[in-house]
Amino acid sequence: MKQQVSRKATLLEAMIPIICLGVFLGIGIFMYGSSPHVPLVGAAAIAGAIGVYRLGFQWSELESSMFDSIKMAMQAILIIMIIGILIGTWIISGVVPSMIYWGLKVISPNIFLVASVIVCSIVSLATGSSWSTMGTVGVALLGIGQSLGIPTGLVAGSIISGAYFGDKLSPLSETTNLAPAMAGTDLFTHIKYMLYSTIPSLIIVLVIFGIMGMKYSGQELDISQIQLISSTLESSYNTLSPLLLIAPIAVIVLVMLKVPAIPGLIGGALIGVVIAVFFQGQDMGAVLEAATNGYVSATGVESVDMLLSKGGLMNMMSTVSLTICALGLGGILEKTGMLEVIACSILKAAKGVFGTVLCTMLTCTFTNIIAGEQYLSIVIPGRMYSEEFKKRGIHPKMLSRALEDSGTLSSPLVPWNTCGAYIAGTLGVSAFVYAPYALLNIINPLISLAMIAFNYKVARIDDNKEENLKVCEKAN
Repeated sequence: MKQQVSRKATLLEAMIPIICLGVFLGIGIFMYGSSPHVPLVGAAAIAGAIGVYRLGFQWSELESSMFDSIKMAMQAILIIMIIGILIGTWIISGVVPSMIYWGLKVISPNIFLVASVIVCSIVSLATGSSWSTMGTVGVALLGIGQSLGIPTGLVAGSIISGAYFGDKLSPLSETTNLAPAMAGTDLFTHIKYMLYSTIPSLIIVLVIFGIMGMKYSGQELDISQIQLISSTLESSYNTLSPLLLIAPIAVIVLVMLKVPAIPGLIGGALIGVVIAVFFQGQDMGAVLEAATNGYVSATGVESVDMLLSKGGLMNMMSTVSLTICALGLGGILEKTGMLEVIACSILKAAKGVFGTVLCTMLTCTFTNIIAGEQYLSIVIPGRMYSEEFKKRGIHPKMLSRALEDSGTLSSPLVPWNTCGAYIAGTLGVSAFVYAPYALLNIINPLISLAMIAFNYKVARIDDNKEENLKVCEKAN
């Protein structure tokens, strides 16, 4: 019997699983409020069926490609799991509450919008979660802004800008770990490269909000909600001393010393354990429970309990399984040539580095619109374009930055995206109202593209031999 010869997919065949994925996600998420996990598996099944019955691949080939795809992201998966442990230990030890407590001290009637951005940036950097930031401190800040007569959309925009600044740069954020894993670079290289565009963007945002907020600077500030959070934090921990900030400072120092992400984060978690035992008087059983299943706050104050009840290894399993499901689909799409066909079709009009990055950003934004899920807007384009960036001699850290500049930052601007829906439900403000004021989410991608247009900090694989070696080793 003659063995069937496999072939690469046509554009029509390649688009079928993508279209089905959009339909499945739309039905599952928006009609039934389900998670995207099963729709991803359904799309993978369709892609697999096309690969076997239309393109002539053996199932064992597709299965092997799925495993290879998942293997490439194992470092990110391990980091996500360790982050769950770290967050749990940092909350029970008072490290995260201390960062929130001292961050709230920034609030001032004269610079309310600027202070909102700064506070949300601090909280989001500390927790690695824009959602937790917006759902807790963000709610309090929104109430304060409304009492000052500041338009709700403007206040929400300042909250979102700060929350996504921290989410984008925090090593505790899932998306910050996911983007470099998809692009083929490492976590801290990714974060450091994002600073070139994100810090100037934040400065511009602060200036604009400072000018816009001058109109409201003379009004009396009602800080009762902030005082409630601060007093509750004080009564819930033995100490909220600035000395507790030694944990995040230690992690930053380890980053500067180029310690790999996994041992660096484990070190941070261990410092949290020591602080919990010796500063907060917690027993090891409670610390281990927080590290495993997350910390559960029972202060009786809903906003504080929402903020502090998180972390833990097991609470990261939904993110881990979502990543595995998406990577499984990506492995099949890659092996059958579907990703290559779609990427080549899109990139036909792309000229040079600017065009390549622009196409990547547009693809991420489009994925957020059709798929309605932030993680997918990073995973799918990341898998689609990683090889093309290498072929064009563009460093993977430019891809990872583009994924975050567009995939992470455009998600809250789409009303039916899970992020947009969450913000509307939490802050009570529609994306159509706050989107024009989510300045960081709008300005940051433009700054990145402008930098490339002026050939500033454009990274090519041959520019750095040491990083080039790391890219090759990761690819192998």
